[in-house]
Amino acid sequence: MSQFLTIAQQFLEADDWPFERDDQKSLLKTGIGRDGTNFRIFIQADDANDQFLVYTLSPTNVPEERRLAAAEYICRANYGLKMGNFELDMSDGEVRYKNSIDVEGKGLCTTMVKNLLQVSAAMMMRYYPGLMKLIYGDQSPEECIKEIESS
Repeated sequence: MSQFLTIAQQFLEADDWPFERDDQKSLLKTGIGRDGTNFRIFIQADDANDQFLVYTLSPTNVPEERRLAAAEYICRANYGLKMGNFELDMSDGEVRYKNSIDVEGKGLCTTMVKNLLQVSAAMMMRYYPGLMKLIYGDQSPEECIKEIESS
């Protein structure tokens, strides 16, 4: 059993987050919703390498014909981010925000879990509307980012 998952579970329970624990994959699965959109969140522990990761997934995969534009959008979104980054799987169009920490020699605490989780969810919720405009609208990646980052 992962000690990192146990610490993350303690935070989720204390903050009333519903979740599922998968010890086989060393994951906690939860989610968050906003404006009718539900984002899945995977919390992954790699105790052997002292790494702890949080992924917030877009509920919408990018269609193949929009993936190059989405890749540009994600590069523009990532530029200047201080914590974490967006990732795009070019094979299936999955978009996710990854936030992680290496805790070698320091350990993990519930405050770290909270911060990683909140940043990951907040970034996905902030940039998701621009991604949807890019996929389904006629704006360029640059226009979509400018609109998101100016609001």
